[in-house]
Amino acid sequence: MASLRDAREGAENVERAAESVTEHPVFEGIARGGFVMSGLVHVLIGWFALRVGLGDSGQDADQSGALRAVAAAPGGNVLLWIGGLAMLALTIWHLAEAWFGAKWERDARKRTAHVVKTLGKAVVYGALGATALRFAVGGGSDSGQQTSEVTAGIMSSPGGRIAVVALGLAVIAIGGYHVVKGISRRFEDDLRPTGNQRIGLAVIVSGVVGYVAKGVALIAVGALFGWAAIGADPEKATGMDGAFQAMAALPAGVVLLAVVGIGLMLYGVYAVLRSRYAPL
Repeated sequence: MASLRDAREGAENVERAAESVTEHPVFEGIARGGFVMSGLVHVLIGWFALRVGLGDSGQDADQSGALRAVAAAPGGNVLLWIGGLAMLALTIWHLAEAWFGAKWERDARKRTAHVVKTLGKAVVYGALGATALRFAVGGGSDSGQQTSEVTAGIMSSPGGRIAVVALGLAVIAIGGYHVVKGISRRFEDDLRPTGNQRIGLAVIVSGVVGYVAKGVALIAVGALFGWAAIGADPEKATGMDGAFQAMAALPAGVVLLAVVGIGLMLYGVYAVLRSRYAPL
């Protein structure tokens, strides 16, 4: 009985320590840097998308292309180390928020939604942070190739094509969520009041356009998964860069890519603003 009580007390001490660390101003400041790094990546992806629309496909228009560009810049490796660690700190914060935030939510459905959404953000920032650190140490990867390889692995298993279709539909749903969040301006719920009319306007414009553009890009990525499954060709699932290449081939594709590219750059601006006004 005593050992059970000691174990419970030990777990509570660990929980209090974790909460204390994630609420510390230094940790908070580092985690906010994760938003800034995410913003830089989105600005670069948006710029590369514009270049794809103009016929320049020399750089992959996805996170690997963006991080490769950062690594090639003067002091880029240092920036990747700082940004990668900051995004991992933001990942830890989201994991803590999934746990502690759920404890205070009594409604079961809201609690589940909170945990799923927060863990999803933790996965995104964790993956991007780990990728940034991999580039910082001289490694790297091709997001499009990795996506195709993963898709091929899934499709080679029983029911794999159905699983890929389901994955594509999930990505399309996430993209639709981004579009709705942008149009409805629900992203404002994630921020504190700016207290400045001009900054507030910048948040609204960059948030609306940015979320809609990112949603459109994700919907295109999801559609490629479906296309790959229907055609039994995993090479068609090439991630964000492949989605932009497919957009470029559409009628008025240049215009569409210009809108999406500028929108993703504005999403990057929103992410930087979020680093200042998101409550952590």
